[in-house]
Amino acid sequence: MDIIQFIANNWSSILGMALQHIAIVGTAVGLAIFTGVPLGIAITQNRRAADIVLYIASIIVTIPSIALFGLMIPILSHIGQGIGWLPAVIAILLYSQLPIVRNTYTAITNIDPALREAAKGMGMTATQRLWQVEIPIAVPVIMAGVRTAVVMNIGVAAIAAYIGAGGLGVLISRGISQTDPRQLVTGALAVSLLAILADWALLQLQKHLTPPGLKH
Repeated sequence: MDIIQFIANNWSSILGMALQHIAIVGTAVGLAIFTGVPLGIAITQNRRAADIVLYIASIIVTIPSIALFGLMIPILSHIGQGIGWLPAVIAILLYSQLPIVRNTYTAITNIDPALREAAKGMGMTATQRLWQVEIPIAVPVIMAGVRTAVVMNIGVAAIAAYIGAGGLGVLISRGISQTDPRQLVTGALAVSLLAILADWALLQLQKHLTPPGLKH
């Protein structure tokens, strides 16, 4: 009951932190889609380049999140942005690259060659084949990568509170430092609920973007 009362008394503050959390993850993953999908498409043309890019992205994911946030501080301090929103967005952007690039690359390379040949036979150019055939078919797999990136980084973004980026991680960090289980549990539940809701919303978007022929 103490937790419920705490949430009721601090609802506006918790909502504000949730919006900060969504802004950080939404901006970072949005930029990751903007950069990762074209990169994933580009490396389908060169297996060696694909291996290098995916290997680098895999290494980035193995770096502990708190260490990656820490690395952003000296790198960005010369422009006065060593702590706060910007380093958090950049770190989460880097973490988001692997699932998005890998799924885009996998989706494009696994398209049935017969479909490409049929598109060629219809007189389509390479660009037309990409936009009208390959990307629509690849959308479900690409969206699965986006969902993975979002859910994973909603959790990672909680650690961004330690570099002054705000978000729901503030509740968790305060709960730890003040030995207050109400804030700790509220923050953990809020992060988990946000991840579940984001995954569900993106699943509905994935279903909407999937071509009707592939739904069957």
